[in-house]
Amino acid sequence: MFKSLDPLLHSQVRLAIMTILLNVKSAEFSYLLENIETSKGNLSFQITKLKEGGYIKVKKSFRKNYPLTTLSITPKGIEAYEKYVEAISEYFQKSGKL
Repeated sequence: MFKSLDPLLHSQVRLAIMTILLNVKSAEFSYLLENIETSKGNLSFQITKLKEGGYIKVKKSFRKNYPLTTLSITPKGIEAYEKYVEAISEYFQKSGKL
C-alpha cells in the first residue's frame, strides 16, 4: 500500500518553496521569485497556502521604504516535508527503479 502524499506539498511551486526554505534560515520573496519559475501572483498565492497550513512563517516589513517579505520554514513544515519525501521515495522504490 502506498502512503498518502501531502496535497499541500504535492505542488511544484509549493515543493520548491519548501525545498529552498529547508536549506536557509530565511528567504526573501524576491529570492524565491528568482529561483522558482512562476509569476509574482502565483508565488504569493502558494505562499499563502503554505502559511495557512502552518508550514511557513511570513514576516512583512520595509527596507528603505519598500515592502519586504521574508519567509521561514516552521517545525511543522520541516516535519511535513520529511514525511512527504519519505512517502514519495516509497513510490520510486516500489517501481523497482531505485
